[in-house]
Amino acid sequence: MAKNLVIVESPAKAKTIEKFLGKDFKVESSYGHISDLPSKELGVDVEGDFDPKYQVSSDKKAVVKKLKELANKAEMVWLASDEDREGEAIAWHLAESLNLDKKKTRRIVFHEITKSAIQKAVENPRQIDYDLVDAQQARRVLDRIVGYELSPVLWRKVKGGLSAGRVQSVSVRLIVEREQEINEFKPEASYRIDAEFSNEEGQSFKAKLPKAIKTKKEALAFLEKNANTTFKVSDLEKKPAKKSPSAPFTTSTLQQEASRKLYFSVSKTMTMAQRLYEAGLITYMRTDSVNLSDEAKKGAAKEIIDAYGKEYAKERDYKGKSKNAQEAHEAIRPTNFAVHSAGLDYDQTRLYELIWKRSIASQMSEAKLERTNVKINAASHKQTFTANGEVITFDGFLKVYLEGTDDEDLEQQEGMLPAMKVNEVLLNKNITATERYTRAPYRFTEASLVKKLEELGIGRPSTYAPTISTIQNRNYVEKGTVEGVERNYTQLVLEEGKINDNLLTEKVGSDKGKLVPTDIGIIVTNFLVNHFESILDYSFTANVENQFDDIAEGKADWKKVMKSFYKDFHPKVIDVQENAERESGERILGEDPKSGKRVSVRLGKFGPMVQMGTVDDDEDPTYASLAPDQQLASITFEEAMDLFKLPKTLGTYKGESVEVNNGRFGPYVKFGGAYVSLPKGSDPLEVELDQAIELIKEKEKADAPIYMYKDLPVQKGKGRFGPFIKWNNMFINVNKKYDWDNLSDEDIVELIEAKIQKEIDKVIHNWEEEGIRVEKARWGRFNIIQGKVKIELPKTTDAPALTLEEVKGIIEKNAPKKKVRKKPAAKKKTATKKKTTVKKK
Repeated sequence: MAKNLVIVESPAKAKTIEKFLGKDFKVESSYGHISDLPSKELGVDVEGDFDPKYQVSSDKKAVVKKLKELANKAEMVWLASDEDREGEAIAWHLAESLNLDKKKTRRIVFHEITKSAIQKAVENPRQIDYDLVDAQQARRVLDRIVGYELSPVLWRKVKGGLSAGRVQSVSVRLIVEREQEINEFKPEASYRIDAEFSNEEGQSFKAKLPKAIKTKKEALAFLEKNANTTFKVSDLEKKPAKKSPSAPFTTSTLQQEASRKLYFSVSKTMTMAQRLYEAGLITYMRTDSVNLSDEAKKGAAKEIIDAYGKEYAKERDYKGKSKNAQEAHEAIRPTNFAVHSAGLDYDQTRLYELIWKRSIASQMSEAKLERTNVKINAASHKQTFTANGEVITFDGFLKVYLEGTDDEDLEQQEGMLPAMKVNEVLLNKNITATERYTRAPYRFTEASLVKKLEELGIGRPSTYAPTISTIQNRNYVEKGTVEGVERNYTQLVLEEGKINDNLLTEKVGSDKGKLVPTDIGIIVTNFLVNHFESILDYSFTANVENQFDDIAEGKADWKKVMKSFYKDFHPKVIDVQENAERESGERILGEDPKSGKRVSVRLGKFGPMVQMGTVDDDEDPTYASLAPDQQLASITFEEAMDLFKLPKTLGTYKGESVEVNNGRFGPYVKFGGAYVSLPKGSDPLEVELDQAIELIKEKEKADAPIYMYKDLPVQKGKGRFGPFIKWNNMFINVNKKYDWDNLSDEDIVELIEAKIQKEIDKVIHNWEEEGIRVEKARWGRFNIIQGKVKIELPKTTDAPALTLEEVKGIIEKNAPKKKVRKKPAAKKKTATKKKTTVKKK
């Protein structure tokens, strides 16, 4: 038995560390936090001293039992969780739950998983830092209180199943307010003047008028002044310039740059970075420091000098923008600069190379440039054209890396200008006056939202990724697919003394992959801002983060911070719960010209809908669901009235009615019991019967059996995960080993039989009389299945050892409780009228 037990959070980290320690050390994983607040109660003593009620998670009991047995046999236990607040809290929970003896317990930290770092940590152990633990407790408890008390208010006043959170709700507010700015924005037109000249050698270049012209009339008059005139170089200035490299990555800058250059989501970036860290390839990936250690700077310098020469190396120190940056930590960098490419898969390798390039570039010489500014005068007026050029005289760090930008208005890098001299006569090839409109503020990307949160001081490196994932998972925000609209604009072109007036078309407002608030996100945000302004205030949220930092530094008592917050917060919750009006986001659009009934839109039980009539009318209201691309805040009266024309019967095909309608996932055609999706962007009201029949025929062809196996048909199709065949309600993926377009009978039989065997192999227990089975699931986990109930068990579960009684106990504890149907309230009206509802697909 090993004398030393080392406990880390992840199996991957344990595997890497074990390579660096001798036979006297055994490394085990806690699989993250082993203790947390209970899931079905507040778990905080808000009436007393705000003590949290921590519990060992049900899925961690086996882990705790194993670790306790190993700890009792070891001479020394080393708690080696991450060096941030979460890691410190994990170490503390381990010490408490395992009842570790302080005399035989050591806390060690390291910011990289390398042999030298691990050995140095073991040589310099410390005790658990309870200030860091308290800071983590403060965040966890405050977030629990806010979520636990605000969410029920939303259930009563907006819609069931909603949730609120201290950082997530503020993040949604940023996105909602940006959308409101876009909707309220009124574009203003002006004319941008561009010209093309050539010098005496016949070399062409472009110039522009620095200031736009306001109206078409003024633009036309300006072009007329240039129709028959001469141009010459009035001034030419050349001056040297320098461009310096960016600092090495922090968590937020890595997330932003991986989004710009690799198109990674924030959560994907952190997942890839976590794996690189656990494999010992990069330093710790949750940091707001831009520091590099002396050892790292030396390693970078060696690589730079070996690869590019001494003139390319320049040691640099950087100062972080975050006032609470932990300067003792390091920026994100490779653990070994000699390794230029690494990672277990394509995406890990791309992220590693990005980190390597940024880190190397940060220790390189600045780029040297020569910037040229040319001024061009006309003989017929006093306005001056300018042309700018830039030549790189020494590339420096640009040899390796250039930072991306989120600014979509930035023009492309200016190139080199031809040789010219003052008073040189230039030939004008053309001058254009193009109508341009001011642009609305840009919607946030995940990366630009991280940047904004960091600027406002909201959240910390560890919170950005989970916050952005949460607001999308809860359907407050979605990755937009705003198609945009076409807009006409004018372009006047002066060429060979003549002016042509051209009418052109452009698409504006198109946004793909940007963060767009959903109707529910807008309604919840408006409700919370109206009733809990202080909680959603940006300054308040940033100030809370500063208080957490004070706690971490031992400057504040976390329980006093909680008490101060709760004494004002709780009474406000009670007041809103008892006195606030319900919020549905209702907008009155007008009246139906035929019936005179009021037409409005609002959030209903099943989502956004349009309503014609009110409960006070003689007849009950009628309803129609909004299409997926429509929003309560922007739908027009005409668009709302069109929804009542659906479902629309187009005719018959093969004796069956053909209908068109809008559904949850878009417009569709219904034929018999089958549903056929219309192409993206289709307007169901414009679909004709012949188009619908073509789509039905395509579906019939796709659904036609390609083979019969055991007297059951085999069909083929393509889904979101690629090509598949379907047999006996079983979907079987077809991988690249097979020729999808020419599947043979033998291929089909092989695929089906392999799938059947796979289904048999994944069953661990099958108690047929009770209708209960235990199966292997994805990612090394397990599922308990009884009828429609499926309970996921963690990968740490010893599934083969489970007994029927143990499984029944898990089902009883975790299965959803049956809802008791309430007796409906008596209706006020005596007569029952027919209610027409336009249903979703």
